[in-house]
Amino acid sequence: MADDVKSEAQHSAMVHTPRVTFYRLIPTARPPQRADRSAAGSLPTRAFRYCEPVTTASAFGHYIFPPVSFSLMWDGSEFVWTWEGGDGWVPLKAAQFPHFAAYFDEHVPQEIRGFSPPFLGALQEPGLVQIWTGLMVRTAPGWSLMVRPPANLPRSQAVEFYEGIIETDRWFGPLITNFRVTRTGVPVEFRADYPILQAQALPREALDERGQNDMELVPGFEQWRPEDWDDYYDTVVRPNVAEKRPRGEYAAAARRRAKGGEKERAE
Repeated sequence: MADDVKSEAQHSAMVHTPRVTFYRLIPTARPPQRADRSAAGSLPTRAFRYCEPVTTASAFGHYIFPPVSFSLMWDGSEFVWTWEGGDGWVPLKAAQFPHFAAYFDEHVPQEIRGFSPPFLGALQEPGLVQIWTGLMVRTAPGWSLMVRPPANLPRSQAVEFYEGIIETDRWFGPLITNFRVTRTGVPVEFRADYPILQAQALPREALDERGQNDMELVPGFEQWRPEDWDDYYDTVVRPNVAEKRPRGEYAAAARRRAKGGEKERAE
């Protein structure tokens, strides 16, 4: 009996729970992709090589893509839309993904048929649209998912995406987001090969209200501690007075720290 309990405990310890699990419902949708340190190649070379804060932010999370290339047009009152392979512009109120409703009903239990998520919906507020990514998502216990525009990627000036944080460790639903169209009378295009969102897992403790209110202000130089002056010298002064100023010193230190953390986790 003791051996059985020990074996079960060892098996449980070996089972890995992914931090984020994506469920693809639309089979033709592009899978999520780990975000890229170069912001999909759009960062200047110097920023990519030496600006660790920018590359770290760019790589944090996963890119989420539209499940099909499509276009919207807003006249200031109503929307029309069309999609790759469509027959032309059609009015948009609430629209299913093309041909998906029948596919959904063929693959789900009887009691779930008829409840496929809508792909696009014009909201009652002027210029607002809701889009479903074709995905559902779970996170490990204690983790939530932040959904935001891709970090440091060039964005269309005709669209503004909202940001949201979802408790995806307890809420299992369609991964949706809202955006605002800011131009009228011109087509706004969304490409299936270009990310519209970046999904970032956050530990619940980072969202704790008490923790976010745990802030302190140092109002002036008089309150600086000796270690503050030492750190300022090391960060700002020393690189400028050194005979040979090292480039990318912060980036190198951050990478060494990251490798050290990986080693600790492996051990």
